[in-house]
Amino acid sequence: MSNDPDRECPVDGDIGQQEMVPSKRSAVLVDGVVLNGPTTDAKAGEKFVEEACRLIMEQVVSKATDISEKVCEWRPPEQLKQLLDLELRDTGEPHHRLLELCQDVIRYSVKTNHPRFFNQLYAGLDYYSLVARFMTEALNPSVYTYEVSPVFLLVEEAVLKKMIEFIGWKEGDGIFNPGGSVSNMYAMNLARYKYCPDIKEKGLSGLPRLILFTSAECHYSMKKAASFLGIGTENVCFVETDGRGKMMPEELERQIWQARKEGAAPFLVCATSGTTVLGAFDPLDEIAEVCERHGLWLHVDASWGGSALMSRKHRRLLHGIHRADSVAWNPHKMLMAGIQCCALLVKDKSDLLKKCYSAKASYLFQQDKFYDVSYDTGDKSIQCSRRPDAFKFWMTWKALGTVGLEERVNRALALSRYLVEEIKKREGFRLLMEPEYANICFWYIPPSLREMEEGPEFWEKLNLVAPAIKERMMKKGSLMLGYQPHRGKVNFFRQVVISPQVSREDMDFLLDEIDLLGRDM
Repeated sequence: MSNDPDRECPVDGDIGQQEMVPSKRSAVLVDGVVLNGPTTDAKAGEKFVEEACRLIMEQVVSKATDISEKVCEWRPPEQLKQLLDLELRDTGEPHHRLLELCQDVIRYSVKTNHPRFFNQLYAGLDYYSLVARFMTEALNPSVYTYEVSPVFLLVEEAVLKKMIEFIGWKEGDGIFNPGGSVSNMYAMNLARYKYCPDIKEKGLSGLPRLILFTSAECHYSMKKAASFLGIGTENVCFVETDGRGKMMPEELERQIWQARKEGAAPFLVCATSGTTVLGAFDPLDEIAEVCERHGLWLHVDASWGGSALMSRKHRRLLHGIHRADSVAWNPHKMLMAGIQCCALLVKDKSDLLKKCYSAKASYLFQQDKFYDVSYDTGDKSIQCSRRPDAFKFWMTWKALGTVGLEERVNRALALSRYLVEEIKKREGFRLLMEPEYANICFWYIPPSLREMEEGPEFWEKLNLVAPAIKERMMKKGSLMLGYQPHRGKVNFFRQVVISPQVSREDMDFLLDEIDLLGRDM
């Protein structure tokens, strides 16, 4: 029984149920449309939701860890267009037909929660995050003001505070964004605003040539952000890396001096903690020293590697991150908070985010509201409508605790270590380098190439192997694994371990299956 004092209990004589149904005799028409009562059949809608949820449980959630299921049911685009009823018609379709469409969508979608999905920097199914997503989809909130999203604004505040603690700052600010790419763009714009605050109102005219520095192994979003913000991709200076993919601080310093000599105005250095391909971690302490000497904003793109902060064993990978001015960190990757869940964290506590991005929309951010308007945090965002992404991570963190999240990171990296040692033992497999994170990069060399001299012909033929094996595994549906060429190296596989549903047996299967699919090449 509810204890809500504002909830009224029905009593005899209250408005009867029959009066809630619109009466044709009292129908109100405007432009020929009857306005009495709702027109949605709530009971039918509820039944559809119930049946669809049952389908999701049976076909997605319950099969998430079943290795006998295919990772994907591959069909080429034109064939898939024929299999799916994609046409949008003038009249609606019955619920049984919609449920059939739902089944088709599930069948032909890639099962990213499958234990043998290793294709991206996210994988697996976190049940607590999933429930949080169900809830937010049903509630359909937008996180800009306390009045419309009281719970989720407080949740975001609590999660940001805890993430700031793990970075090592005593205080700070932050906001959840739709992707690490957007977080990097926010940071770039914030650093530029700090360098020249007038740009917000006066624009780019009259500014010196602004230039930023980032690793040659950085995420491609840095170039996109520079283009989007009008800085220009030619003003992104890529700093050379060492043999392990780490930015070289001495080269960074040299390029800063060179830029100043040419009359440019350096304003930002972006380091990377966990590069996309090699999983490299830039030396943050040394880079911070350079930034402090030159008065530059230091942003760390820890979208992938930030979750190592949760592990007492592995947080050393990000040693010095507390010296950064801003950090991008995506819990939807290693911590499985569900796409998308991405935070930008800022050391500044002077409302720099709000000063940089606020537009003071009077219809949303009235200053004379009856509650503390400091909780109306939406003006810190370039978005208006914004999803409550922090809630997914909060739910997972509440369920597992910090210790459980730490175990998730430790297990993923232990499985990575196991796979590395198995690769070393097996004929035909060769590591590019010893990994320091969960990115294991390797070649598979089929028997036909194992005795060949490693000249141009060898590398030309080896370049064809990974794409051919990938095609076979996709069409078979046995697993999904990414490959790429990289900085002069021919196509190689990049295996990434994330999900706690992945086992040692899955690591063994991965190598066995690659050998099975590629031994006749």
